[in-house]
Amino acid sequence: MLPDLVQYLWIAWLVLALVFVIVELVTLEFTFLMLAAGTLIGGLGTNLLSAPWWLQVAAAAAVSALLLFTIRPLLLRALHRSSVAVRTNVDALAGIGGRAVAPFVDGAGSVKLDNGETWTARVAAGASSPVVGAPVVVLAVRGATVVVELADAARAAPGGASPHGESPLPDDKDSPHG
Repeated sequence: MLPDLVQYLWIAWLVLALVFVIVELVTLEFTFLMLAAGTLIGGLGTNLLSAPWWLQVAAAAAVSALLLFTIRPLLLRALHRSSVAVRTNVDALAGIGGRAVAPFVDGAGSVKLDNGETWTARVAAGASSPVVGAPVVVLAVRGATVVVELADAARAAPGGASPHGESPLPDDKDSPHG
């Protein structure tokens, strides 16, 4: 019975390689791609050369390990070298423009950002309060509140820093929210 199963071992190598490729498509880490290549090169390759089953398994394991520890790090390094860090979610709000939509009372008000979101806002320390409709620029995000200043003041200061030479973030002790 065992000789009958060994003659169809090439099908098992192909199925195993296909399973590894499908898992790789889900994980996208090059790990299972290296295992699939090792399966095809080592396992199926030695099967086509009529090697015994134990040599096929050993060759598949050796080639997979070799690829996993040599080629995979090179691929990951090349992949990450070309990628630029993209700010997303709350991190992407710093520097975005908007308009004041509610009067600012005691430094707190409401702004509608250029991305369409409406946020509770606080005026940056030392900046003047914007009137309704005035253009503003987000300096930072503190919880569910954005720290803003007038857009003209942000353009006048290099790097978007506060032209008043102070930290753009108000002190927590001044905040009514703690």
